[in-house]
Amino acid sequence: MRAVVLVGGEGTRLRPLTLTAPKQMLPIVEQAMIERVLGHLADHGIDEAVLSLGYRPDAFSDAYPDGIIAGVRSTYAVEPTPLDTAGAIRFAAAFGGVDDTFVVLNGDVLTDIDIRGLVDFHKERGAEGTIALTPVDDPSSFGVVPTDADGRVTAFIEKPPRDEAPTNLINAGIYILEPSVLSRIAPDIRVSIERETFPAMVSDGTLYAQGSDAYWLDTGTPDAYLRAHRDLLSGRRGGIPTPDAVIDAELGSDVWTIGEVDAVPGSVTRSLLGRGSSIATNAKVSDSIVGAGAVVEDGAMVTESVLLPGARVAARASVDHSIVGPGAIVGQRCVVTGVSVIGADAVIASGTTLDGERYPTGS
Repeated sequence: MRAVVLVGGEGTRLRPLTLTAPKQMLPIVEQAMIERVLGHLADHGIDEAVLSLGYRPDAFSDAYPDGIIAGVRSTYAVEPTPLDTAGAIRFAAAFGGVDDTFVVLNGDVLTDIDIRGLVDFHKERGAEGTIALTPVDDPSSFGVVPTDADGRVTAFIEKPPRDEAPTNLINAGIYILEPSVLSRIAPDIRVSIERETFPAMVSDGTLYAQGSDAYWLDTGTPDAYLRAHRDLLSGRRGGIPTPDAVIDAELGSDVWTIGEVDAVPGSVTRSLLGRGSSIATNAKVSDSIVGAGAVVEDGAMVTESVLLPGARVAARASVDHSIVGPGAIVGQRCVVTGVSVIGADAVIASGTTLDGERYPTGS
């Protein structure tokens, strides 16, 4: 079975990180997001994918010139203009020659949803399309998808008041589609599958949905990006946080490392240190990811944060619940907090305080 993976968006909510890289090429605990997404597909028997690209497409072909991503043979379909969700699906499917039942997945969703099970459900119902659903505590910020007892979708309700929502199950951004769906989508123009294609299928009674309590996370915001790391580090998602990571018994029973690192016992707790990273003797790192080659200098503190590869936190600086981009420098005695996001190669002047800010500003 093949898949279409939607990765064309600009990732504006994650700026400035996405000014220099597509969102799906950002690492999640030292592994590119797209590898985690396609790795999940591979685990469920999907060995071919068409990536619907738009923003910075060369980043994918440069990183994976042979088209193999996490064991999945991948074709790169670059949209000539933005086509929205349905338009992108039709374009990519046509480009890749998809002519049988296929999977569609939003490329910024990390999940453990059983795709094989969803395919089985789809075929048992004789559905034209099937949507994976996931529960949320407050559906008022989402579109909810009520179904009948057989799983047939009865309506799409956009952002209902919390006390009026007929269900807390929302669209998880994973679909099983028959090729006939493609003929419902006008070519070469912007078409939304959520607002146009799916409602038409509801009217025809051909759209089904299945809920799942499996892990699911849309990584599109800074807070969610931090949570993706935290969930892997804490074990909320099972298994090791990332390939090649091992517990470093010398540093502590809750410290993961990849390859050689420079750190001493007592300086790091509940964290992962990437290959070649360095933590000064008097620095403190807790509940954080320190990317490959990143440096935390003397007296600095890093808490519940992500330092991307090559980042540097200078002496006596503090980074808390924030993201420091690749190659960025947080100057001496800086305070970075409140889900601040620092872009690639940015330099924060000594003594600066960033609280819930994005730097460079205006990004």
